[in-house]
Amino acid sequence: MIRSGFIMESLSYKIRKFSPLIFWWVLTFSVAVFSIHAQAEEPIIVDRIVAVVNDEIITLYDLNETLKPYEKNIQALGYSPEKVRETLFKLRADLLNKLVDEKLTDQQIKKNNLTISTQEIDMTIERIKENRSYTDEDLRAGLAEQGLTIEEYRENLKKRLLRGKLVTREVKSKIVITGAEIEKYYNEHIEKYAAETKYHLWNIFIQFSRMTDESRKQIAFGKMETVLSQLKQGQSFESLVAQAPDSPQSPQGTDLGLYRLDELSPQLRAVVKDMKAGGYSSIIETDSGYQIIYVQKVLVADPKTLSDVDTEIEDVLYNDAIDKRYNTWLSELRERSHIK
Repeated sequence: MIRSGFIMESLSYKIRKFSPLIFWWVLTFSVAVFSIHAQAEEPIIVDRIVAVVNDEIITLYDLNETLKPYEKNIQALGYSPEKVRETLFKLRADLLNKLVDEKLTDQQIKKNNLTISTQEIDMTIERIKENRSYTDEDLRAGLAEQGLTIEEYRENLKKRLLRGKLVTREVKSKIVITGAEIEKYYNEHIEKYAAETKYHLWNIFIQFSRMTDESRKQIAFGKMETVLSQLKQGQSFESLVAQAPDSPQSPQGTDLGLYRLDELSPQLRAVVKDMKAGGYSSIIETDSGYQIIYVQKVLVADPKTLSDVDTEIEDVLYNDAIDKRYNTWLSELRERSHIK
């Protein structure tokens, strides 16, 4: 991703939908858990049941706890109060379905007597620490920031490992990818494996927000015109980046790395596609500010043969088959279960 802030990546929630359950959630929940205050005559609602999955329940507390990690992020997006409420309402319904799926899989784990040993949990944690170059203190500090203890983390990890073992038993073990399927995918996506062109990009940019007034934008544009003039006079892009003062009011520069055209935003793709190595763009205006793009190198890779990519394609087909088979298995499991 471009680190200047002009090409942003948004988060998305990938949670399956289950319409009857959403409808039930939207209407109301008729079952509640009550406690009687010692000096009160009326019952006080301390929790309520939001779903029944076979003979087990999901409570409002469970749902709210699942929602917590997302809630702060949504609040930070700067939405209007109405948009925040709408987003949280939809997310609650999605997360309720996720909790139902987890409850169903946990019931199958018990039914099949699947277990995870303490040693397996320890080994998984060590792999995570190794992959992320974490010390034990780093891990505990990161968990603390999320409001988790190491014991809670181990319990969550145990659940994920058990669910993974169930998926392997019910789904993965029944998937076979044939050579004919791999060849068919290669032929249908031949353009993906043709000669590949990558552009090594740099940029110089100056940022402003949508709320910035026109006079400040004019000042920023003038600074970028100065940069463009220096480039036209023969100063190298790299030297201008190195000399840029560390100030948000001044143009900044960075080495963005290698990109294929399809990895760029439509606006940048249109700019870069006809550029040659050593070329730079005019001043580009975006919602986040102004920038000048520089193509340091253009690298063209040889086309890939089927033997070059057969393992890669097998992984793509395997993961796609897992998703489809898992969704089918889960749908069948829902049909066999009592959910309300």
